[in-house]
Amino acid sequence: MSTMEIDRSNPVSSSEFAAVDLQRVAEISVRHRQISNFLQSENYGAILLQKPENLSWLTAGSDCQRGLGPATSAAIFVTPDSRVVVCSNVATAQLFETDLAGFGFQLKERPWYEPRDVLLGDLCRGRRVASDTGAAGTTDVSLRLTGLRLPYVDFDVEQVRHAGRVVAHAVEATARGLVAGRHENEVAGELAHRILKYGGQPVRLQVLMDGRGQRFRHWGHDDSAMFKTCTLLAVARIRGRHVAAARTVSLGPVPEAFKADFEKMSLILATGMFFSQEEWELYEVWNRVRRIYEKAGAEDEWRAADQACIAEYAFEEISLAPTSQYRLSTGVPVFWHPSVGTALGGETVLVTSKGPELLTPATDWPQLSIAVKGAEVLVPGILELPG
Repeated sequence: MSTMEIDRSNPVSSSEFAAVDLQRVAEISVRHRQISNFLQSENYGAILLQKPENLSWLTAGSDCQRGLGPATSAAIFVTPDSRVVVCSNVATAQLFETDLAGFGFQLKERPWYEPRDVLLGDLCRGRRVASDTGAAGTTDVSLRLTGLRLPYVDFDVEQVRHAGRVVAHAVEATARGLVAGRHENEVAGELAHRILKYGGQPVRLQVLMDGRGQRFRHWGHDDSAMFKTCTLLAVARIRGRHVAAARTVSLGPVPEAFKADFEKMSLILATGMFFSQEEWELYEVWNRVRRIYEKAGAEDEWRAADQACIAEYAFEEISLAPTSQYRLSTGVPVFWHPSVGTALGGETVLVTSKGPELLTPATDWPQLSIAVKGAEVLVPGILELPG
């Protein structure tokens, strides 16, 4: 009887085996069933997903975008019984060895030099197919898919709480290091580094030094140097979900004019956060916010820039406007970013049955206590640093 000898000189490390996240496996199955129910109710044979937000939602958190651009590394073709990843040979290993291993996805691969559209056309031919783009002769149902992504379920809430802490920490840590003479581009780079360090992707960075935001409400950053005040705002995507926060610092005592603008903005921010309540339509929330603009003597400021949006797998797909009829419900994240004159704020809250939950809490940061309908709402104040 022969005996096989085992070479133990180079044992396989347990780290070489990908651990399957069973909670994520279960969540993907639930989301597949939701799609199956939709297909059957609307008499579609399949749905083709290509938009980043829908790919991230179905995979329960994969970031399918290639960097910060709109391009995705794959498409997913879903039938009631299967979910097929369509990608090039370049993306296969990364997707199935690091991100989707063990999650029940099948593969349709093409060489990188062949257009993905050819393979997608073959999959869709002869079927009644829905999609989120209208490609390959499919029916665009992208608006219906928002109702699948929202409201967040418990799995999403756990993930977005983590994302909120990461973004708040990145903004605060960067802001605490500000000194006179630093350039906006340099500060933006440091902020981006901190977000990337914790697995996020910076989507929008604003570095508003010395009241720049009064003239340019959507200002990003350039090579201007800081002299007195600065507001940092970051929107980041972490595991497919978006979250955002802003913080403001002053080198030395806060200038009176800036302080006055900031106090008005804080009243508006607190009001928006407080009235982010379940079963409220956005225009109802807006009516409360607009009254505060008027009471603060800043009735024309709201016209200068947008005020808030739903921050989910898709960012700014649903924005606050005077006529918005989107109805808030438990599990919907709202990013508030009102501005008054030189001051800009920013916080992300989650609508819950017990009231809004702050997802971007301040840590060792001055806070303003604002009473709204008899309730205390805390918003970040201005951190004074040595001048």
